[in-house]
Amino acid sequence: MGRGCGANNNIVGAVDVARIAPPFRIGNAPHLGPALPAPYGLSPDRERGTETVLLQLQTWPEVETYLKTSTGIIIPIGSTEQHGPNGLIGTDAICAEVIARGVGEAAGALVAPTIGVGMAVHHMAFPGSMTLKPSTLMAVIRDNVLALAEHGFTRVFFVNGHGGNIATIRAAFYEIYAELRSAKGAAAPDVRCGLVSWWENDAVARLSKEIFPGVEGSHATPSEVSVTQYAYPDSIKKVPLDPAVAPSGGFHDARDFRRRFPDGRIGSNPGLATPEHGKRFYDAAVGAITGQYQRFLAEA
Repeated sequence: MGRGCGANNNIVGAVDVARIAPPFRIGNAPHLGPALPAPYGLSPDRERGTETVLLQLQTWPEVETYLKTSTGIIIPIGSTEQHGPNGLIGTDAICAEVIARGVGEAAGALVAPTIGVGMAVHHMAFPGSMTLKPSTLMAVIRDNVLALAEHGFTRVFFVNGHGGNIATIRAAFYEIYAELRSAKGAAAPDVRCGLVSWWENDAVARLSKEIFPGVEGSHATPSEVSVTQYAYPDSIKKVPLDPAVAPSGGFHDARDFRRRFPDGRIGSNPGLATPEHGKRFYDAAVGAITGQYQRFLAEA
């Protein structure tokens, strides 16, 4: 996750999902409320008899109908990088995807495909990690947003799972605005992009202090590992951690990262992660970010 790399957002605060989320219809079935995120081979939508909010599982006429009442869409963005001895390499992408899907269900919003590889060059000394150059990630974000804008989506809301992405995502937004203005001037579409990292809200922060006081750390955290265990209980890894709490500190490049933090953790004890804790973090994040998304849509 890399919380130390994050930036504060202006739109924060937990909300009551049950109170604010009216019934909605995507595809052919009504929304029945948030459900337990299951491993994506076992669709909770199929179990509940409802249609999914995922853009990939819509038809083009369904999207055309959706755009008559909303021009908002959510894009999960994460990273594919090491998360210590018991953390999944896909942790950042999984957290963003699962939470974004919960927000989509609560707010009646479509959720675009996850951008699963981010800016993770500092993790490249650990096998399995993947990275994009900042310029490449900016191009990926730009192409996704402009493709959606071509169809009429004008409010694009990113749910982020990796602190190392934040600076690049924000730079990409300004590149998009500059390109639209340069190409179309005053006639440019009113496209706006929003960004929240799933842990940057009061509800999740309070929960972290309550459950993991002093051992949350800044990478391979017990909160994010808990969310992945909630989402994928069949992929929980039981590995001894020595020391239980990893050392803290900074680093320069990928080699320096591995030298200072040889098992990949920074200041954390993800051995405390459980699926039950993950459910609490999921509920807190979905509630808070649903409110953030709705305020983003409502801005003048």
